[in-house]
Amino acid sequence: MTLLPIDANIGVYQRMKNLAWLADSRSRVKSLPDGVQDDIGYALYAAQVGERSVKAKPLHGLGGQVMEISAYDAGGTCRAVYTVSVGESIYMVHAFQNKSKAGIAMPKPEMDLIRQRLRQLRSEVKDAENRAP
Repeated sequence: MTLLPIDANIGVYQRMKNLAWLADSRSRVKSLPDGVQDDIGYALYAAQVGERSVKAKPLHGLGGQVMEISAYDAGGTCRAVYTVSVGESIYMVHAFQNKSKAGIAMPKPEMDLIRQRLRQLRSEVKDAENRAP
């Protein structure tokens, strides 16, 4: 058995982006079924290391840097939305179980909440950049 130095994989960690959870997004992900949590967790990890999970795709109407993760469970479709376009971190914006009556369409209240959180995030990041020396 060959042992690697303890810092053998340090390069992976140095280029890994931070993950920030907005509002109640973390508790919402934790409330989803275990398999769905695994899918979302892997997709977020992939984003942190600069990759894109096959479960993640750009969220239509919000630009190419706002991503939607779709995961399926016996209870239905679950969705999580994150962005990689604001600052140097990955921001988890929102997660929910899709209860849409219109097929695969994103429910309007959920989309409105996502837009509101993205506006607030962009405003806070811009304010922080303006305060920096």
